[in-house]
Amino acid sequence: MIKVAFVGGGSFGTALSMLLGKKGYKVELWDRDLEVIEEINTKRTNERYLKNIAIPENVLASNDMKSVIGGAEYIVLAVPSHVIRLIAKQIREFVKPGQIIVSIAKGIEETSLKRLSVVISEELSENDVVVLSGPSHAEEVATESPTTMVVTSTNMEAAQKVQDLFMSKHLRVYTNSDIIGVEIGGAVKNIIALAAGVSDGIGYGDNAKAALMTRGMHEIIRIGTKLGGHRTTFSGLTGMGDLIVTCTSMHSRNRRAGILIGKGYTTDEAIKEVGMVVEGITACKAFYTLKEKEGVDMPITDVLYRILFMGLNPKEAVNALMTRDKKDEIYID
Repeated sequence: MIKVAFVGGGSFGTALSMLLGKKGYKVELWDRDLEVIEEINTKRTNERYLKNIAIPENVLASNDMKSVIGGAEYIVLAVPSHVIRLIAKQIREFVKPGQIIVSIAKGIEETSLKRLSVVISEELSENDVVVLSGPSHAEEVATESPTTMVVTSTNMEAAQKVQDLFMSKHLRVYTNSDIIGVEIGGAVKNIIALAAGVSDGIGYGDNAKAALMTRGMHEIIRIGTKLGGHRTTFSGLTGMGDLIVTCTSMHSRNRRAGILIGKGYTTDEAIKEVGMVVEGITACKAFYTLKEKEGVDMPITDVLYRILFMGLNPKEAVNALMTRDKKDEIYID
C-alpha cells in the first residue's frame, strides 16, 4: 500500500490527507502541536482548522517526524511559505532518495526571493519536487466540493505521479510544465486578494473589486513573465482561477485580513483576528523587494506595502492608485 506523509496539520494539509485517506492510501500526518495530534487520533477531528469535518480512520497523526516520513513514497510539505526552508532542513536526515516532495505552500522566500521549489531543492537535492497549486479552499476540498488543481515540476514524470495520487471524482488535477508561472501566479494572487479585502473593508463595491482583480492580473503577468513564466499560464488555474476564488470568498484568509485592515485594524491586529497565517502579507513584503530589484511596475503591490508596513491610510492608497498618470490598458510589458 502506498504511504503518504504530511508535514503540517493545518487546514489544507488536513483536507488533502482526508482525500487520500478516502482513496485508501496509508496516510500519516506530522504536527508539532500535541493537542492537534491527540484530537485527530481520538476524536477524528481538527476543529481549529476545519470545523465539523470527520477525518478518516486511516489518517493517523504523530509528532515523530522520522516515523511519519519513513517508508512514504510521497512527502507533502503542508506548512507556510516562511518556514519551508526550516522544515526542509529538519526533515533532511529522514528523507531518502526517490521519495517525491510535494509542496502546497504559495509564496517566495523573503530573504533570498527564491521560489519555494528552488528552496526545497537546495535542501533536498536528491529528491524530485512537485508543486500542487490552484483555486482550492481547504474547507471545500474537505467537504468534497468539486475542485481543480494543477501540478508542476522540473521532472514532469514526478508531476504525473502526483497527478495520479490526488485525482479523484471530487478533485481534478491538471499538469503544467511552467513551474515558474505556476509558483509566481499562486504567490502574487494572495497580494491582490489582500488588496481586494481592503477594498471590501473600506466599503467599496463590485466596481472597485473588478478593477483590482483585473489590474492585479496585469501585475501577476508582469512579474511572472519577467521571471520566466509563460503568459498563458496566468490565464489558467494558478493564475485567473486562483485569483477569482481568493478575492471573492470568505474562506480566503487573505481577503478576511484585508477586510479588517480596510476597517481600520493594524496588520498585527488583523493577523491575530484571522488566527492563521496570512500568506499575502509575507508575499507583499517579498514581492515589493523583488519588483524593485527587477524594475517591474506593480502599483497595487506598492500601495499595499505602504498600507501594511508604512502606515498609509487605505483610502489614501486608493487615491494614489486612481490619480496615477494615464496610460493604455493593454500594454503590460
